[in-house]
Amino acid sequence: MRVIAWLVEGTWPACVDAVRGHAPDGAEVVLLHVGGEQVPGLAHGAFAGLLGRGAVERDPGDLVERLGGSSAAELLAAAAERLGRPCVREERSGRVEREVVAAAEGADLLVLARDGDRSRLGPKSLGPAARFAVDHAPCPVLLVWPEAAPGLGTIPPPPHHP
Repeated sequence: MRVIAWLVEGTWPACVDAVRGHAPDGAEVVLLHVGGEQVPGLAHGAFAGLLGRGAVERDPGDLVERLGGSSAAELLAAAAERLGRPCVREERSGRVEREVVAAAEGADLLVLARDGDRSRLGPKSLGPAARFAVDHAPCPVLLVWPEAAPGLGTIPPPPHHP
């Protein structure tokens, strides 16, 4: 069995705990972090367009990329320690939602956390990337709440039909 746990800053502990509770002992566990291309690209573009074209060595986009990489490595290390069993750490970059779906190809389970409005039950508890991954995953999905789930009283009322 191959289990992919998509780890995102702020919600990753719930995913790791779900893997500990649901993946059998012999399962191959992959801890996945995907860095988007948008932030370094914006920094590169701002520098080129606004700050100068001749001093490439001062481009802040390079620093943003390095910081993002070290942050991802730290998150994966903390997750591996919390998991407490052998695992593979995988870093990807690109369009986050598509990289997650691609990483899940051939997997037996994708674990991810709700990343939207977590104050009530409903479809808005998923952000766009998580919604895409849930809708397009090529394997079963375990969707977890990063904290205790809201009560049933938070379900939005049914639509009013005249």
